[in-house]
Amino acid sequence: MNNAPQLNRHLPADEIDLFELFQAVWNQKKWVIGCTILAGLLGLGYVLLTPRVYQVSSVLRPAAINELDALNRSEVYKLPPGEALAKVGAQLDSYEARMGFFKANPALFEAFQRPGQSLEQSFDDFNRNSIKVVLPDPKRSESPDSYLRLEMQYPANVDGAAILNGFVDYAIVLQRAQVGADLKVIVNNRLNELKGKIDAARGNYETNKESKIARLLETDSVKRARLQDELTALRVQMKVERANRLAELAEAITIAKSIGIKGPTTPAAIGADTFRGANQVLQVSNQQVPLYFMGSDVLEAERAALQRRTNDDFTHPRVAEIGKELRMLEVNREVEVLNSRKNEDVFLQDVEPLRAEEARLRALNIDMSALKLVTVDQPAQEPLAPIKPKKVLIIALSLVGGLMLGVLLALIRHFVRLRRENGPFSLIDDRPAPQR
Repeated sequence: MNNAPQLNRHLPADEIDLFELFQAVWNQKKWVIGCTILAGLLGLGYVLLTPRVYQVSSVLRPAAINELDALNRSEVYKLPPGEALAKVGAQLDSYEARMGFFKANPALFEAFQRPGQSLEQSFDDFNRNSIKVVLPDPKRSESPDSYLRLEMQYPANVDGAAILNGFVDYAIVLQRAQVGADLKVIVNNRLNELKGKIDAARGNYETNKESKIARLLETDSVKRARLQDELTALRVQMKVERANRLAELAEAITIAKSIGIKGPTTPAAIGADTFRGANQVLQVSNQQVPLYFMGSDVLEAERAALQRRTNDDFTHPRVAEIGKELRMLEVNREVEVLNSRKNEDVFLQDVEPLRAEEARLRALNIDMSALKLVTVDQPAQEPLAPIKPKKVLIIALSLVGGLMLGVLLALIRHFVRLRRENGPFSLIDDRPAPQR
């Protein structure tokens, strides 16, 4: 017979009576309801006391191809729509751009300025917590240049839509100005490059022109010197010929006087008169008639004329030709024409394409004030409700948490009461094993 006390008469070993637990919780429903109401009130108080946070967003998409066609057809600056969207996104994410918009619109950011904080500190708080750029999710196979979303969270009494839309416009204007400045720099660089090439062609032309003039003048100088040398040689030759002629005349005069010839005669005539009756016969060959047959009077007259001559130039036709050639060399008409050119740029070679490109670049419209870089697909609109705090979710979680806390307290009270009623071992099965 087992006389051991039964310390736990309510629960079998390793078993929990769920119905008994439910009954215990139900008996303490006031605690459960009280905890639920208290937690709900705490959640409601949190909802009512927590500052409202609103959110606005703006979606940007690439501009149409025709909006950037004029810029891309300039062959100077290439800007596809996707790249234009990325550049605007970089401006939206730029600290400098945000700081510039913050400083330019102090009235819109009064709510973000805290007492004791500098302007830069207030902006840093706004920039870190309030605004962000959201890019497409690559995991969803979305193109990185398909769209761009800008989100901003702000407290009550702030015109978030005006701030976000104004900032988007400000960033677009900044990027448009940047594109205009880049285009202007590129065009100016191209123009300077073309100007350098044209100046190089002009310098090459001047060098070639001076070289050609120098060659022409040098050729004329050489030719003039040769003609002068030839003229000097001719004059020396004619002087020698005159001296030889005088010597020849002197000899002929001596012979003519010795044979008594004063006037011109012929060998036949002198032979008949001088040797008449003689057995000897004067034979005259077919050679040139000797000079002394001209007679001493004629020869002396010629000698006197030659002695009085001071210039032999007229006696040789080449002297006149040399004088004509020297006169022609006094002025080089080709050099004169080269030096008299008024507009030498028209004679530059291989510069027509450069001038055409220069004219095209100067005719480009570099005013980018009307350039449409992106399309504002969804401008920011005033939100209908705040995103924080989430009232329904917080109150629901508070009620659920209060209910769970009430149930937990009810169970704890139930087990504590059982412990007090049944002693410290009431929940342990100490029944001895049956005896055999």
